[in-house]
Amino acid sequence: MTALHFIFWFLFLVVFYAYIGYGLILFLIIRIRRLSGLSVNRKLETGYEPDVTLFIAAYNEKEFIAEKIKNCHELDYPPKKLHITWVTDGSDDGTPEELKKYDGVRVFHLPQRSGKIGAMNRGMKFVETPVVVFCDANTLLGKESIRHIVRLFSDPKVGCVSGEKRIFSKDKDGAAGAGEGLYWKYESALKKWDAELYSVVGAAGELFAIRTELYEEVERDTLLDDFIISLRVAQKGYTIQYDPDAYAIETASANVKEELKRKIRISAGGIQSVVRLRSLLNFFKYGTLSFQYISHRVLRWTLAPLSLLLMLPVGLALAINDGIFTTKFYPFLLWLQILFYLSALLGWYLENRSIRLKVLFIPYYFFIMNLSVFLGFKRYLKGSQTVNWERAKRGK
Repeated sequence: MTALHFIFWFLFLVVFYAYIGYGLILFLIIRIRRLSGLSVNRKLETGYEPDVTLFIAAYNEKEFIAEKIKNCHELDYPPKKLHITWVTDGSDDGTPEELKKYDGVRVFHLPQRSGKIGAMNRGMKFVETPVVVFCDANTLLGKESIRHIVRLFSDPKVGCVSGEKRIFSKDKDGAAGAGEGLYWKYESALKKWDAELYSVVGAAGELFAIRTELYEEVERDTLLDDFIISLRVAQKGYTIQYDPDAYAIETASANVKEELKRKIRISAGGIQSVVRLRSLLNFFKYGTLSFQYISHRVLRWTLAPLSLLLMLPVGLALAINDGIFTTKFYPFLLWLQILFYLSALLGWYLENRSIRLKVLFIPYYFFIMNLSVFLGFKRYLKGSQTVNWERAKRGK
């Protein structure tokens, strides 16, 4: 095997492992542990109902307040034990004034806009309950979500619990809606297996909770607050658990342009997180958590997109060597790659003309995901990604 062959297969294995292989390995490990009786049986207390703070950091969310407050009051948890707290730094659309019309809601407002993490750092000083549940202002929680989350905290080894992000999909959804929905279904399966193996690697900001005592003030320029907060809890020796029955639901991004904006911010934050959490790369210290973290997160934000890009020129060189228009193996692989990218391009073309062809949504969304990593990396290097809210427009 020549050096070029070796490079190609190394790149291929990185891409395959990051997006498919890790999931297959997880599935096999979990199946073997279940069959051998080695699965972890958590001893959870029934009737465990500590006081909980529902913490909502918001910026200019006036239009969602009535629906969000109604949703909060419909949650299946003792009202006297559920403390609803809003932090509205920088809101100037009447959000804090509107919130003060409702009973049983604490509102902490400052006119200065300091970004979501600034609001969280400030607001956490007012939290007095043993458990704090973070959620977004524009998401609706399942009726029993708080109860499902709190139940997992009856295990003293659990320091953080992640809920599930669900995308409200409609038949008319375009590539952004269909792609985002499929992505989160796959992510949900991986999180279930991650949790069963040891720990989830990162919580979804739409709905997650931690033991209040474990909260550390986060750097003010942090882009992925949920990811940093949850993994710093895991670094203390606690696990992050996951319950899909605790869920937050929201509509998909209005279009691919809005979804790309959201993904670029996440990717810039992902690179920032890899740098700040670099101690988690130490297998000797963190063992299984390091394995999960690198496999599920780090590769997707670093080597996998780069490998995907490099496979094209390397594959082209190998195909030319074999005869690019022959039926040999490497020319065949090259044409498969070209077909994939042409499908993504066709998906983009049809999406811009409001023509829905769902078979093209997956290659198109996958391409957008990886493109966002390069654009996010560029933003990270330039330091041009703001910490202030830049919420993507959502579909109606």
